[in-house]
Amino acid sequence: MNFWHEASPAARKALIAASLGWLLDAFDVMLYALVLTAVVKDLDLSLATGGQLASLTLAASAIGGLVFGVVADKLGRTRALSFSILLYSVFTFACGLAQNVWQLAIFRFLLGIGMGGEWASGATLVSETWPEKHRGKALGLMQSCWAIGYGAAAVVVALVLPAYGWRAVFFVGIVPAVFTLWIRRNLEEPEMWRRSRQEVPSRQEVPSRMGVPSRMGVPLKIVALLTLMNAATMFAWWGLNLWVPSYLSLPVDQGGIGLSTTTMSMFVVAMQVGMWLGYVTFGFISDRFGRKPTYVTYLVLAALLVWAYGATREPVFLLVLGPFVAFFGTGYFSGFGAVASEIFPTAIRATALGVTYNSGRLLSAAAPFVIGSLAQSRGFGTAFTLTAVAFLIAAAMWIGIPETRGRRMV
Repeated sequence: MNFWHEASPAARKALIAASLGWLLDAFDVMLYALVLTAVVKDLDLSLATGGQLASLTLAASAIGGLVFGVVADKLGRTRALSFSILLYSVFTFACGLAQNVWQLAIFRFLLGIGMGGEWASGATLVSETWPEKHRGKALGLMQSCWAIGYGAAAVVVALVLPAYGWRAVFFVGIVPAVFTLWIRRNLEEPEMWRRSRQEVPSRQEVPSRMGVPSRMGVPLKIVALLTLMNAATMFAWWGLNLWVPSYLSLPVDQGGIGLSTTTMSMFVVAMQVGMWLGYVTFGFISDRFGRKPTYVTYLVLAALLVWAYGATREPVFLLVLGPFVAFFGTGYFSGFGAVASEIFPTAIRATALGVTYNSGRLLSAAAPFVIGSLAQSRGFGTAFTLTAVAFLIAAAMWIGIPETRGRRMV
């Protein structure tokens, strides 16, 4: 942990804040996936409708990322971070009050806006406070907290759902709102952002990273490739992870494995162990060997493992495969914040991260609906195979994305 001590106290506080914000984001957002079977039954929804609600949340998160990216560039990283956390906490609680599909849709939409805003604010905050040689590690640690939040949600569902029902599960989601008080009292804006507010360059003064002029200082081709690569990874991730709990818990005659709620939750927790390790190791490996080779390796292995997971019906094999699927099928997210931060200049960094990350999320918003519909008509094996194809498409996008390891941010 020498890298931890080489960072400034402000950098360490920024990492703690962004990490906890992302952990609590995962906790709130993934509660839906874990109680989806109960919600579908209680509100008399189809699997396709349940998927549509998840797609709506993703679409809203894209809007939130764009909006809060601008807020973070104009008003500050810490303000945007605390506002986004407050938003997703309040509307997660509100989901427990929904009496019909329309009310639930409204609350999921507003929750999604807060969810999208948190990542752009937090990743930018960490990128601007940590030194180049440790940036990948820091963002890997931040990203790894998604797995902890997801695992915590699985534990809460295992304890609360059988005893109190799915509404009580959502009520627990208000807890992250308290964390915003700590952010406002203990976190300062990055020095890099404060300097950029004093000397904002004109559009003509923003340097072109690759020698090609563009509106954001980088070629639009790279902006498009980053967005499409992220869209493909998110299609794969949400298409798989939103439906894994249902795949494990639905009765066999409905295409599932037939596990109990408690057993399903423990399978999900096991996957989060692999996910956490994938996030953390990606940061260390990419700082050592480069962003591009690490990204491509993770994506190709994820495609192979997801295909195997969808073709397996034996619980013991799913338990063993799950952590490996999560390791390679999620760990690459640790690299996106570093790559995008190293490409875009400070004055527009949060906005640019919000655009590329959340436009990708918007393009992938169809994944829960598409995978849910395909699982209902053709089975989960076929549905998960489509997510494997998406991983391969994402790997192909790296042909045109540059290596950025060690690049000094300006």
